[in-house]
Amino acid sequence: MPSIKLDGKEIPFEKGETIITAAHKAGVEIPHYCWHPGLSVAANCRMCLVEIDATPTRRQLVLDVLAWDEKKQDYVPGRKPKLEPACQVECIDGLVVKSDTSPNVSDARKHVQEFLLLNHPVDCPICDQAGECKLQDYWLSEDKQPKRKTEEILHKPKAVEFGDTIVYDAERCIVCTRCVRFMDEIAKDPVLDKRERGNLGEIFVSPGRKLEGHYTMMVDEVCPVGALTTKDFRFKARVWFLKKVPSICPGCATGCNTWLDYDARTGEVPRLRPRENLAVNKYWMCDDGILTHRRVQEKRTLHAYVGKGKARKEVSPIAALKAAAQLIKDAPGKVAIILSAQRSTEDNFALAYLAKKHLDVKELFLARVGDWDGDDILRDNDANPNVRGAQRGAGDTSLSPLSELAEPVAGQQISVLIALGGEADISDATTVGALGRAKLIAIAANHGPLTENAEVILPAASFAEQDGSFINRQGTEQRFSAGPEPAGDSLAGWDILARLARQLGKPIDWKSFLDVRAAMKAALPSPAAANPESAAAAAPAE
Repeated sequence: MPSIKLDGKEIPFEKGETIITAAHKAGVEIPHYCWHPGLSVAANCRMCLVEIDATPTRRQLVLDVLAWDEKKQDYVPGRKPKLEPACQVECIDGLVVKSDTSPNVSDARKHVQEFLLLNHPVDCPICDQAGECKLQDYWLSEDKQPKRKTEEILHKPKAVEFGDTIVYDAERCIVCTRCVRFMDEIAKDPVLDKRERGNLGEIFVSPGRKLEGHYTMMVDEVCPVGALTTKDFRFKARVWFLKKVPSICPGCATGCNTWLDYDARTGEVPRLRPRENLAVNKYWMCDDGILTHRRVQEKRTLHAYVGKGKARKEVSPIAALKAAAQLIKDAPGKVAIILSAQRSTEDNFALAYLAKKHLDVKELFLARVGDWDGDDILRDNDANPNVRGAQRGAGDTSLSPLSELAEPVAGQQISVLIALGGEADISDATTVGALGRAKLIAIAANHGPLTENAEVILPAASFAEQDGSFINRQGTEQRFSAGPEPAGDSLAGWDILARLARQLGKPIDWKSFLDVRAAMKAALPSPAAANPESAAAAAPAE
């Protein structure tokens, strides 16, 4: 494979790749602002300048300069290599590139940093980008010099609302145009542009428009400084207090790879961010996917309950488990289970395993939420992350829709339902009536139609609080990791089902998530991943 030599290190590349792209793929960072691996090249920040030696097929560019001579105490004619942007120069086999090892490059970076910071406000203590800002990082690594400018900085508009989701601070903006290119090239809505020149430059929204659509929050994600912030995360947390784990977006069947940021002190999850996976979501997420972090706090079932309506009361988890076990033992008719397209494959497997192995259940149903507005960028029409995972957890058998519950419940063939999850699209009165007549046990993280009709509610951990996996629309199994501790009295869904089995006198020997994975591997055939590359990129090691 052809390669270049970057600061003495061999870097392989594929045809057509630029120096910075090859370095990025090899895990080597060349300082940059305007370059992004998923966007076109702008080459306007000049931070990625590198020195390139001559080769047999490429001459070295040289500049005539005036250099300061200490002995003569005067400027004298001289020559130095002309630096070139690494984001624009294509790799050639054998190319020798100097980045961190070139004094000329180091000097240029210092000047670029000083130029960008001339009018930049020193409002880092209140800026949401503080702690993960490239201006801060590169000042520390490339400059470290105090500002020499003594005049008042040029002031620009602050806290400008670009739309319902994004706030713009023009004083912090370095006009890298990442946001402009994203809306044009990825979101396909060129609503942003740059106006004015030099230090008057700023980003603006087209007259008569606002920043809108399904991908507005990504302009915050691509912004390398604190110029664009989301109203959702703005002033909600300090990033140095947050920890992150690899996760999967529960918003739809695409299964975008994410970083889940959480505060271990409070258990709150203030944001989700896209995680690179070229086979699934590349570098992006939609707004609704980013906002699924709210599910960790909103409508949570934090405690166990027994009873319906006004008779419902909070009880201890063990009391709720005993009540659930008693309902199953006393069932005059059959027991049926409702799997969930919103819960992990492991939780679905655990419920199906208990039902088929110990309760002789053959009636398997699937709860899912209704479709949403899909597109040809990322969003799938199916707003459920794990329809395929629920099917696999059930042993790849067919799962009936909830509407088919009405007749067997009305005829009392089915008298007890064990449901995984609280969310379901229940649009007809007949189904609602069936859920109301049967004794329903709900193992749920969030309240919804199923918990409203439940006789017993057992609080389950959210997707952010337990390890698990989803199988996306491509048939790829993707793992996600637990972040904060389960809130309230909640436990992992599989753990609740193992405890319920013990209450039924039919113990299941699962003590950890890996035990469930091992049992699932032994009981079920491996899923045929349509894209093994994306599975490998998304799966934390077991």
